[in-house]
Amino acid sequence: MNILEVTQLEKVYGTGINQVHALKGVTFTVSQGEFIAIVGTSGSGKSTLMNLIGGLDTPTTGSIRIRKHDIAALTRNELTIFRRRNIGFVFQNYSLMPVLNVYDNVALPVTFDKGRHIDHTFIEELLKELGLWEKRRKYPRELSGGQQQRVALARALANKPALLLADEPTGNLDSRTTAEVMGLLRMSAQKFHQTILMVTHNELIAQSCDRIIAIEDGQILGKGGDGLD
Repeated sequence: MNILEVTQLEKVYGTGINQVHALKGVTFTVSQGEFIAIVGTSGSGKSTLMNLIGGLDTPTTGSIRIRKHDIAALTRNELTIFRRRNIGFVFQNYSLMPVLNVYDNVALPVTFDKGRHIDHTFIEELLKELGLWEKRRKYPRELSGGQQQRVALARALANKPALLLADEPTGNLDSRTTAEVMGLLRMSAQKFHQTILMVTHNELIAQSCDRIIAIEDGQILGKGGDGLD
């Protein structure tokens, strides 16, 4: 089953001679449970694509369907609720709240979603799986970079999203911690039935994913199984 369908996606910034075509006719699908790497040089359109899929920006033309919902057709309020319930984000800089402890950082997306009860059992399971249960009362400043990235991952999974978007999640980590975080991402994809799209500049990391989507000058170059077509 396709969890994500991107069709003829175009994104244009500016007007007239200042127009920039960030994305041009991007089309691909993602099946539930896939772990996909998105690669490309700086300025190729990777971040633009992730922002559009995440509902943080709107396409000029084309459609993005997540769980059969065309997110461009949603109102601002509908999109906010849909994004909160269906999309998880993991960023390079962790983006944790310094005044909240580990447990409260992880529970934060659920508390934002009014009318939904916090599944404390699930959050406890997440924290234990990610080796954070003993750190649940610690604050971000008391954690290592790898531990903070684990908290960010747990927070992204707290709402049981259909899609997890990871933008250079290992960019600030050393090689050992990078391998650890990649293992945790794959474990979470399998255990919690997540579909992951991950932007990375690391070729070895990309090769470890199920599929690579390469973007250059706003267009897809390859959608291979083990590498580029």
